[in-house]
Amino acid sequence: MARDNYDAVITSPFGALGIHARDALTCIDFLPRGARPRPARTPLAREVGAQLRAYFSNPRHAFDLPIESDGSVYQERVWRALRAIPAGRVLSYGQLAAKLASGARAIGSACRANPVPIVVPCHRVIRAGGGLGGFMGSQAATQLAIKQWLLAHERSR
Repeated sequence: MARDNYDAVITSPFGALGIHARDALTCIDFLPRGARPRPARTPLAREVGAQLRAYFSNPRHAFDLPIESDGSVYQERVWRALRAIPAGRVLSYGQLAAKLASGARAIGSACRANPVPIVVPCHRVIRAGGGLGGFMGSQAATQLAIKQWLLAHERSR
């Protein structure tokens, strides 16, 4: 699937989000600042945009969207566990690994492969001791600033 042929592009507090959502939500990409919004081309893309905006207004918003991913059985298991972490709470990679009888690095790899961040809240997994760890497969300042914003947003209510 072309990463630039989005069904919608919405603005967020930290930049634009590209959405692929036809029969199910398959991808949310963080786009560079300055990316232009694009109206939804499908009813589901419109609903995804509405639910993301609801989350940006209220971090306790519970997403109710059909998600389709092509993750491995293990990744799907981790992504289900991520959805069970309540807004405003965090787990370390090691804590989540212990819950799933896995390893912390494998948890990090599954988080990095998450195709629908925010909806599947991989940002709620941090380093032991409270460090942010990574986000979107990176420890670059731009990505970590988004993770930090999401965590602060969820703690604010």
